[in-house]
Amino acid sequence: METLSRRAARRLALARAGLLPPRWSGLPARAGARERSARAAATAVVARFGYLQLDTVSVAGARSHALVLLSRLDGFRPALGEELLRPGEPLFEYWGHEASWIPLELYPALGFRREEYRVHPWWGDLLSEHRQLAADLLGRIEREGPLRSLDLEGASGGGWWQLKPAKKVAAALWSAGELAIRERRGFQRTYDLTERVIPEAVRAARLDTAASIRSLLLVALGGHGLATTGTLAATWRLRNRRAEILAALEALREAGEILPCTVEAGRDGKVRGWCRPADLELAARLERARLSARRPVLLSPFDPLLWDRARVRYLFGFEQTLEIFKRAEQRVWGYYCLPVLAGERLVARVDLKARPAAGTLEVLAAHFEEGVREVDARDALTRALARYAECLELLPVASFAS
Repeated sequence: METLSRRAARRLALARAGLLPPRWSGLPARAGARERSARAAATAVVARFGYLQLDTVSVAGARSHALVLLSRLDGFRPALGEELLRPGEPLFEYWGHEASWIPLELYPALGFRREEYRVHPWWGDLLSEHRQLAADLLGRIEREGPLRSLDLEGASGGGWWQLKPAKKVAAALWSAGELAIRERRGFQRTYDLTERVIPEAVRAARLDTAASIRSLLLVALGGHGLATTGTLAATWRLRNRRAEILAALEALREAGEILPCTVEAGRDGKVRGWCRPADLELAARLERARLSARRPVLLSPFDPLLWDRARVRYLFGFEQTLEIFKRAEQRVWGYYCLPVLAGERLVARVDLKARPAAGTLEVLAAHFEEGVREVDARDALTRALARYAECLELLPVASFAS
């Protein structure tokens, strides 16, 4: 079993996450001046992880999926982050880590989930209970063309869990693979028949569940660099499939595509995980390298680097928290706190509120990590904030009082 130092594992994670210079990450660092090149760069980032998680919260001026791309691609327009999914692009929308934009090549690998989700994971056998409504909805879309979720009968009654029947049925048909999401405008889904969205050759490809799980785990590992079995399973929300996951990992190990390894994680002891052979070689080179730091950046709290809190703790010594669901008086860091990455360290976190009408980006709270010189953390935050505000075309307003 190979052993990596914490430094090597951390640098490998940053490289595979596209947060080190292109020499190490193999991903572009700039979006490019033309939309075509910007789309290609964004698609390369999505392909690295296998998904781009979607989120509705825009209080910081951009939603999470745009933030992930902004943090990696200099010159990327936030508006383009909302419009990546459109006809002809090599992406589709489905359940990945959560609702996500996913490379089209992974459509066959999620066939087992579409079959499983014919009984909706939250609402049960909704399609059987509303058989006629489902048939009517499919017939309407076939006759009239794509249909926005906004145009479905009824309105939501206070959140996802209280959606009116037509909206629920459309979402259930999408989860089951009978409808697909053609595009999003203003973050509103546009539904269409699957055969009018997903190319025939892609739909015709078939993978059994075992091959699908192997494929998904290998993609996940490519995005993480090094990951535990639990992290790999959580990447694709592979619940109640422990035996299948272990069998898939063993098959990948026997094929020489992955290797078991451990990370020396300080107070957390040794963390056991998996790594691809090429990434072990990359980690060895990174450990010895003098890295030229990229500009400090703000990271989405849902960034692929951050959602696994235990992994963030043993790699960075950083306690990642999300307080969006807490009452205001219970929050320590803020409603939608964005960590600040400087070099290979998470040095601060900042709670932001964009005010487009006023042309400002307001810092509601800023906190600097222990063990980092405050002057360095402040400088990193100032630079990251300036970069982000420039992307949004807003003026940062900050006192940095923690």
